[in-house]
Amino acid sequence: MKRNRYIGYIVAVVAMTTMAACSVIDDDLDDCDANFQLVYELRLITNMNTELTTELDEESDQWVATALKQYLEPIFTDYAYDVNLSFFDVEGDSAILHRETHIMDANQTSYTLYLPVRQYMHTAVANVMNNPLVNIRNNDQCHKGTLAQVANDTITPHTTGIFTARLPMDIYEHTDQTFSVHLYMANCATALVLDSAGVTVDNIEVYASGFATDYYLADSAYMFRRANTTSVHADHVVAEQGTKDCYCTVNYPSPEAPLTQTKERSRLIVDTEGPFLADKAEDALWRYDCYVTLHDGSTTRTELFVTLPLRAGQLKIIKGWVLENGSIRTNDNEIATSITIDWKSGLEIDSQR
Repeated sequence: MKRNRYIGYIVAVVAMTTMAACSVIDDDLDDCDANFQLVYELRLITNMNTELTTELDEESDQWVATALKQYLEPIFTDYAYDVNLSFFDVEGDSAILHRETHIMDANQTSYTLYLPVRQYMHTAVANVMNNPLVNIRNNDQCHKGTLAQVANDTITPHTTGIFTARLPMDIYEHTDQTFSVHLYMANCATALVLDSAGVTVDNIEVYASGFATDYYLADSAYMFRRANTTSVHADHVVAEQGTKDCYCTVNYPSPEAPLTQTKERSRLIVDTEGPFLADKAEDALWRYDCYVTLHDGSTTRTELFVTLPLRAGQLKIIKGWVLENGSIRTNDNEIATSITIDWKSGLEIDSQR
C-alpha cells in the first residue's frame, strides 16, 4: 500500500465579538458587556496532489491527470464562499440562541457579533449555499443539527468542499478572551480512471455507493442510514487527448469497518500524522458499479469492491482497463471484482439531485 502524505492549506477568518443586550437571555447579570475574539481557520488536510502524482505518474496519464485536477480544484480549496454560524444553549434541550449567515467570498474577513454573556456550544459550516446535495437540518437543537444529504436513490456528486467546526465557549465578564475555531473538510472524492484503447465503447456509466448520508455537526460524526441504497452517479471528466477518461464522485466518507460488524461511525480527519493510512477491512466498505455499453448494444456490468476506507479530505484514484467484452480490470489486486456479461437492467438508471 502506498503511503499517502497530506497537503495543508490554512485560511484565517478573524471575528471580533462584543457582548451586549444581555437582558435578552439573562436579566440577573449586573454587567453584561464583554469583548472576545473568534479566530476561524479553514484547515484542508488532503492527499489530493500526492494521489494525483503517485497514481497518475505515467506519460499516458498526463491529459487525464490535468482534467481531474481541474475538476477537483474547486472542491479541495482553501476558499470559503458562505459561512453559517450557530450558537446554542448548553443546558436543557440545547436550543439555538443565535445564528447568522454571511457571504465571505474571500480568504478572510471579520464580523462583529453582539451576544449575551453565557456558555455556548458554537458550530460553523462553510460552503453549503452552492451545494444542492447537502442541507443544514434540525438545527434548532444543538445535537440534532445535521448536514443531511438529499435522500434520493441516485444523486450527483457534491459541488463544493464542505468545512465544519464545533467549539464550546464560556464567555466571562471583564475578561479579554480569544477562541480559535478550526474548520475541517467533511467530504471527499473518488476517481476511476479507465483506458478503453482498442475497444469500441458506446457509453460508460459509473456509480459509487457505501458512503455516509448524514453528518452530525455538534458531534462531528457521520451516519450511514442509506449507505448501501444511495448511489453517487460519477461525473465523466473528459481528457483533451489520449485514450483515458475519468469518472469522479464527491461525497461523504465510507465507514471505517463494515457496518454489520461495528457500531463505530467515521469522524472528521483532524490528525496531520498519516491521516490516510489504514488497514484494509475484511469485507468491502464501498464499491463502484460500472456499466459499459459496447458497439453491438450489449452492456457489461462490473462491480468493484474496495476494502480500504475513504476518509474526509481524501482522494482515492483507481486505475483500470476496459476489456473487449466490456468488463473492467483494475491495477489493484486487493479490489474484488464481479462481472455480468450482457447485463439487463430491471430498473431505469438515472441521476437525480
